[in-house]
Amino acid sequence: MQLDYHDFWEKVKKNLQNKSIDNRPLNLWLVPTELLKINDLDGSLVFELGVPTDLHEYWISQNFMSQIRQEIAQFYNNNFEVKIVVDPKITQKNEETHESNLNLAATFKQHQTKTYNTPTQQGVVNYKNYSDNLKQGNSDNLDPSYTFSSFVVGRNNEFAHAACFSVAENPASRRYNPLFIYGPTGMGKTHLINAVGTHILTKSPGIKICYVSAERFLNECISSIRRSEMHKFRQKYRDQADMLLVDDIQILGRGEAVQEEFFHTLNEYLESKRQVVVASDRMPKDIKGLEDRIRTRLEWGLIADIQMPDVETRVAILRYKAEEQRIRLSNEVVNYLAKISKRSIRELEGNLNKVRIYSDLNGDTIDLDLCKKVLAAHIEQQALSIEDIQRIVSEHYKIRVQDLKAKSRTKPIVTARQITMFLIKKHLDKSLVEIGRAFGGKDHTTVINAIKRIESQRLKDPDLSSDIEDLETSIHNITGL
Repeated sequence: MQLDYHDFWEKVKKNLQNKSIDNRPLNLWLVPTELLKINDLDGSLVFELGVPTDLHEYWISQNFMSQIRQEIAQFYNNNFEVKIVVDPKITQKNEETHESNLNLAATFKQHQTKTYNTPTQQGVVNYKNYSDNLKQGNSDNLDPSYTFSSFVVGRNNEFAHAACFSVAENPASRRYNPLFIYGPTGMGKTHLINAVGTHILTKSPGIKICYVSAERFLNECISSIRRSEMHKFRQKYRDQADMLLVDDIQILGRGEAVQEEFFHTLNEYLESKRQVVVASDRMPKDIKGLEDRIRTRLEWGLIADIQMPDVETRVAILRYKAEEQRIRLSNEVVNYLAKISKRSIRELEGNLNKVRIYSDLNGDTIDLDLCKKVLAAHIEQQALSIEDIQRIVSEHYKIRVQDLKAKSRTKPIVTARQITMFLIKKHLDKSLVEIGRAFGGKDHTTVINAIKRIESQRLKDPDLSSDIEDLETSIHNITGL
């Protein structure tokens, strides 16, 4: 088979883009790939694709392989295989793509790939080996139940999951160090960073991992200062571990002395090419009180976000949790619990546990009537609010809720503010005065003009219309309407 590799692969990518509803994931993952060679093995061709990073290999294998095979089959209908190899030279050829990979969270926000209905089978932990590692002192406070195999992947967390798995497979890669995971409370950040540690210990039992909450780091630091034992503190956190995992890093904004120690600890790991993984409820730039020198180092590597899962993913999580606890739930019950549990995964699990405990204590079968009875008070608290819509829009456009309420006249913020007003008027029974008051005391005429502008522009601007559709889908996931 005589082919111009470059032309052939460009045709395949062009066909994939023409058939895609959303080209952002294709641009992100497929554009930097190259067809390196085509091997003939006993009459069966092997198409060898080169990708710049392990993360590209993982995501293309998981999400695009079937589409790639279908497109190749349009040009070659005999037996063939597709093999993906990591070739760092491709990164050097495409520095723009490489730079975008250093902060993909915003670009990847609306990535539309499949939602997994079962936990990924990657990274299953041998619990005996892991327990042995705990006894040997190779980890600090890791929870062995938090693994990649027990993490349900959906559109809200798929990029963060892929980044964590890539780090677990190849720790201390320059591109992903430090790895910064952020998202609202109760979304699975702690699960993911623990999974990194458990996976590495399973593969390499000799590695020593330090997992610590920022609050514990802060308390130990203060205690060590009071006891004049900072040498022990520094030895523990800088010298005795091969990897550092820090949870709830936003807490570090509280104290200067602690930030000084964390800065030097972080530097020590990065300079010695040891992996750091950090979790926070907000991006580095939004952590109040955090020193700029720490913020810039946290932004050096890869930043990935986790958002609230959609209804389909919440259903998948509930099914997994129910199976794990050996609870039998009808489809009706699962769908109901998923619909009313809108704030976090923690809330989702909490509602399931409430129903299970009530059922165990009273001997009642778990059905829809029981769920409504047990969770009646919870349902009353879940009405959609102005704050919900403000939060949804701010997360969508990667801005702060405070920016929506401020007097900023920059175009992106003005547009986001007008869209928020439009959605509040459409989905809530609120007066123009109430809406204006929710945005820092805006006049009702400002609200009217904002609503009229969005109503007019969405008919002319496909991108704006698409954004509003995505936002209304998020609202639907909260209201279930």
